[in-house]
Amino acid sequence: MATSLTTGRPWRVILTFSVPLLIGNIVQQMYQFVDAIVVGRHLGVESLAAVGATGSLLFLLLGFAWGLTSGFAIPTAQAFGAGDHPAVRRSVAAGAVLTAITSVLLTVIAPLIAAPVLELMKTPPELMAEATIFTQVSFIGAGAMMFFNFLAAIIRAIGDSRTPLVFLTLACVLNIGLVILMVGPLAWGVAGAAWATVISQAVSVLLCLEYVRRRVPVLHLRRADWRVTRADLAEHLRLGLPMGFQASIIAIGTLTVQIALNTLGTDAVAAYTTASRVDGIAVAMLSSLGLAVSMYAAQNLGGRRPDRIRKGVVQAIWISLAAGAVIGAVIIAFGVPMVRLFIGDGSDEVVDLAHLMLVVNGATYWALGVLFVVRGALQGLGYTLIPTVTGIVELAMRISAAIVLGAMFGFIGVALSNPLAWLGAIALLLPAYVRAHRKLGRMPVEPVEMTLTTPIPVIGPTDGSMTVDAVVTSPIPVVSPSRRRRTARKVDA
Repeated sequence: MATSLTTGRPWRVILTFSVPLLIGNIVQQMYQFVDAIVVGRHLGVESLAAVGATGSLLFLLLGFAWGLTSGFAIPTAQAFGAGDHPAVRRSVAAGAVLTAITSVLLTVIAPLIAAPVLELMKTPPELMAEATIFTQVSFIGAGAMMFFNFLAAIIRAIGDSRTPLVFLTLACVLNIGLVILMVGPLAWGVAGAAWATVISQAVSVLLCLEYVRRRVPVLHLRRADWRVTRADLAEHLRLGLPMGFQASIIAIGTLTVQIALNTLGTDAVAAYTTASRVDGIAVAMLSSLGLAVSMYAAQNLGGRRPDRIRKGVVQAIWISLAAGAVIGAVIIAFGVPMVRLFIGDGSDEVVDLAHLMLVVNGATYWALGVLFVVRGALQGLGYTLIPTVTGIVELAMRISAAIVLGAMFGFIGVALSNPLAWLGAIALLLPAYVRAHRKLGRMPVEPVEMTLTTPIPVIGPTDGSMTVDAVVTSPIPVVSPSRRRRTARKVDA
């Protein structure tokens, strides 16, 4: 259901919007959790390490795609916050065109370079065969992943964070069933785990499309909407490319970490892979708050409510500090039994190394939470330079830790790469947001009088409690596209 984020108490609006994102991220991490458990227990530690050895390479390209599609949704959210529905549709069309082009490039080129890149990463010879198969299959299904991320992003951009959660949950349940079937009875090995993910993501794309067709007329594109201009494409690339490159820059640092781990042996790779699965759950919890802040800032920028952006971001920072401290304490306290889910009995060296990494990361989750919130706020306001620069800082910190500290202290030196990267990024992000915060304070607060109510029809039941068609009416401030662009330029100034 389309929802405006420009009214209500800021902290409550952000939390309400972020909870479905949080649950969705946890669900997604849980099915990756199950994948790793099935692979580790059914195929062995070596196969688990092979899958883990592909993580940084997959993140390099697929992470770029995820950041790109998330950026495409920011103009959609700004247009929706301004009540400009034609601009919403044009934004969706421009994003869809760019997503399709990127999907084709990834599907054709990435599988061809998988094996050579894995060799450059110094992947252990005993892991190469399975790592190559897993990577190639994952890239073949890149289009499904990209379009689900894009569709989920534009649905969230109109204030609906619950529907993508439903489809993600269904896809995850399907993935779990498929991975058990394909790795177990069908004996497809690590390729089965990759195909299970690809198929489940393709199903989620179909579910999103059907939902939009049936229940979200505001996103129904007309023939004229597909006549996107160079200016439309340029604006979406201006916001999408920096977010994609930011993820890629981080992934390059992760690649460096992976190379350093490969030189430490299979146990180190398996430990890092296992710890990353547990760590991923914590990171997912904190990243959902950052994404919520991004959509909140974008809608309120379009709705000309800089006062709400200022208040909401500060409140979200406090929430992230508290959440980071609590999550870190839980991960540190229960890290060993969580790691044992993957490894089982034996392999004590792997368990000890994995827990060591969880302790290092858990102690600094508070910093990661602040990073996500501040970066999300800047991205929602349309800033691109500083978030990209912080990605470069993270890259430098990760490379330094992996090469220098890894050579000096071994696995613990490599494990320090994440906290150092987070702290380095915060050192740049906080001053940048303070400047943006002050600029927002000088902007006039000009909320449009609610003299026009724009109905957003939602066909059919939305919560399982109704059996008749319903029309949900959402008050949306209406503003001209030119006025919205002038407001955006004030913030960029």
